[in-house]
Amino acid sequence: MKDQLIKFWKDEEGATAIEYALIAGLIAVVIMVAVRALGDEIEAVFQEITTQLQNRKS
Repeated sequence: MKDQLIKFWKDEEGATAIEYALIAGLIAVVIMVAVRALGDEIEAVFQEITTQLQNRKS
């Protein structure tokens, strides 16, 4: 029983999974911030493209 407890205590696989989850969460936050910061500019570009396409049809 003591050996199993020591083995469980020294097992670092769970810590690695938590580290990967934290990294993935941080990347998600960075992506959300970037999209929010660039959202208005991207919307303006697509609006300009839409306007140009509508003017060509007329």
